[in-house]
Amino acid sequence: MIHRTEKSDHSARSADADEFDAAIQQFAVLYPFPLDDFQREAIRTLLRGDSVMVAAPTGSGKTVVAEFGIYDAFRRTGRVFYTAPIKALSNQKFRDLRRFYGDDVGLLTGDISENRHARILVMTTEILRNMLLQSPWEMDDVECIIFDEIHYLADPDRGTTWEESIILCPIISS
Repeated sequence: MIHRTEKSDHSARSADADEFDAAIQQFAVLYPFPLDDFQREAIRTLLRGDSVMVAAPTGSGKTVVAEFGIYDAFRRTGRVFYTAPIKALSNQKFRDLRRFYGDDVGLLTGDISENRHARILVMTTEILRNMLLQSPWEMDDVECIIFDEIHYLADPDRGTTWEESIILCPIISS
């Protein structure tokens, strides 16, 4: 799931489908394969300034949509919070993103805080929930929140963390 925290930049552009297609084309050249229809539809939704949830089988390309959320926030100089359910996945995503974005990526888990003011901050979902409860002002410059492994929402033991985080996310202004 990708949650947009700002809509103002996009609402003025929402009527221009050609501009959306141009942005998608510019992004698509980063990949050695053509984007699927569901990826293009999800990206258009993000370009309109709306949040999107992508549910598709493993290996089908959901990550491309998350990568567009990062790419688009960088085009507008915003920040991105990328959440993962456990520290090991957060660490792996941190390493993956660091290869492409370098020092613009930080990591925040229960025991590691590295470059916490980076433009992309990878964290566990629990850290995001705690931040939303204890220091919501840290969200002021965040344009996009990516909830990786959103299927944990249905987990009887841990799903409430996702529910609370989604509910507490800043309300989109129109």
